[in-house]
Amino acid sequence: MIYHETEHGVLYCGDCLDVLPTLADKSVDLVLTSPPYDNLREYGEGKGYCFTDSIFKPIANELYRITKQGGVCVWVVGDATINGNETGSSFRQALYFKEIGFNLHDTMIYEKAGFANPSKTRYHQIFEYMFILTIDDCASFNPICDRPTIWETWGKNTKRQKDGTLIDAGERLKYKGKMGMRYNIWRYATGGMGMSASNKIAHQHPAIFPEQLAIDHVKSWSNEKMTVLDCFGGSGTTAIACIRLNRKYILIEKEEKYCEIAAKRIETELDQTDLFRDES
Repeated sequence: MIYHETEHGVLYCGDCLDVLPTLADKSVDLVLTSPPYDNLREYGEGKGYCFTDSIFKPIANELYRITKQGGVCVWVVGDATINGNETGSSFRQALYFKEIGFNLHDTMIYEKAGFANPSKTRYHQIFEYMFILTIDDCASFNPICDRPTIWETWGKNTKRQKDGTLIDAGERLKYKGKMGMRYNIWRYATGGMGMSASNKIAHQHPAIFPEQLAIDHVKSWSNEKMTVLDCFGGSGTTAIACIRLNRKYILIEKEEKYCEIAAKRIETELDQTDLFRDES
């Protein structure tokens, strides 16, 4: 059921297992989503919803069906720790994506600026995985270059052969004063997500990823007017990134109370956009 619609995209209120099959084959350029992994959050009317393999696998199959050739799926996920033992769900899911035809293009890390629960018997947990999955080669890549560089040149670049010998692989140049491409560990604050009006609304949802994380992924793996899907739409963060970057969004969210938050947030964002446009 369509819950909310704008010129930028559509928000469906329903289980993604029901909604995804209604989307056309190869209709999505980018999937950016974070599932309700393990039992770290309670969802549903009876608070008994658990993201098991019986739910995950049909969703993964649908994502493969609707993602375009050259498209990307960004799967942001972590593991619960039960009696001192991490579940490993993240790894099993990544391997299943490979099994059904996705390439594991990159294993990125979302590093949090702080941690909520201090660990007494291990190092503090401050990251989640961001699996970058592609169908064949990645068709769209717009690297974010915000890492300060120092050297004007690295001189000769070498490459090690299988027998251990080094061969000359040409020169690699880095120009002083220019910004280099960032690494694949991205660090974000998890507390104050920013001061925009739409951001403040998002905090009513119990499990949000940083707005800048969504913006950076949408910018990196898609181009303007492409279609971006978030099948666990939550508070609508992916839609906000799409509005700001001129992409089309498709959100799917199971719980109506979160659809209400996402819709309100989208409308607030559009009001702000119109305000800025009028002032300019």
